[in-house]
Amino acid sequence: MGTALAYHKLDIQNRKCKILKRQMFTKMKRAKSENKKKKRLADKEMRETLGDEAPPKPVPNTTETLRVEDETIVDPEDEEVMKDEEQDEFAAYFNREITPKILLTTNKKSSLETRKILDELVDMIPNSEYVKRGKVDMKQMVEQAVGQEYTDIVVINEDMKKPNSIIICHLPDGPTATFRMTSVKRKKQLRRHGNATSHKPEVILNNFNTRLGHSVGRMFAALFPYDPQFRGRNVVTFHNQRDFIFLRRHRYVFKNNKKVGLQELGPRLTLKLRRLQKGTFDTTGGEYEWFYNHKQMDVSRRKFCL
Repeated sequence: MGTALAYHKLDIQNRKCKILKRQMFTKMKRAKSENKKKKRLADKEMRETLGDEAPPKPVPNTTETLRVEDETIVDPEDEEVMKDEEQDEFAAYFNREITPKILLTTNKKSSLETRKILDELVDMIPNSEYVKRGKVDMKQMVEQAVGQEYTDIVVINEDMKKPNSIIICHLPDGPTATFRMTSVKRKKQLRRHGNATSHKPEVILNNFNTRLGHSVGRMFAALFPYDPQFRGRNVVTFHNQRDFIFLRRHRYVFKNNKKVGLQELGPRLTLKLRRLQKGTFDTTGGEYEWFYNHKQMDVSRRKFCL
């Protein structure tokens, strides 16, 4: 009986301690928030008083601003880079010597969910068409596509009946890129989505700063016609952030001189580069320009490749 009473008193004391700790933490948090608010108001008053003579606002540290310096980061106006790109596999597209013609397909046994997302990609990429894969091997499909003057093959693969990767093979000489695909959302799964028109979209490439990033960005750009139809106000964005590539499609409208309204059209994808291979698709004898190695690349969270 005495032991039970002692345990009961100890339990009451522990509860009281927890309540006091919670109250102290709440009080400290509130005081910290009030101090930050006072400092923010004081800084605002100081800037209004000093006007143009006010010191620049401090830039907060983020993963991007603390990025480890990479020797492959290049200036877009670098003459050496420009000369290399004048002779690479995408030069004919950027010189407007060819018009993109895209073949989209799936793995040999595709599910309904994969075909639905592929249909939306066909709707997003002008001058593209879906060709049923059947039992045709990838190498054979590449040969047939080159003969029919396709400029690219896009293949969506799946796992457990869900799309999980995408292969882009530039024709006729490569390169071939493999991406992991996550956060897939079709148009109907997006809130307040819009319906796209048939106009050729603008393409925006954000934050592809390294030599590898330039190659990947040029590969994405070569999927779309070079001359967009601006009256359609459709834009496809490939935004690279921490080596994750976010694919978004919007319609925009200028509300006034300062505000722009956006309506997402879908689909929505997140891509992560896994391999970049020279030439067309070849799993046995292909030479890789770059491939993902988590033992070397995941050592620092501030080191990025694109």
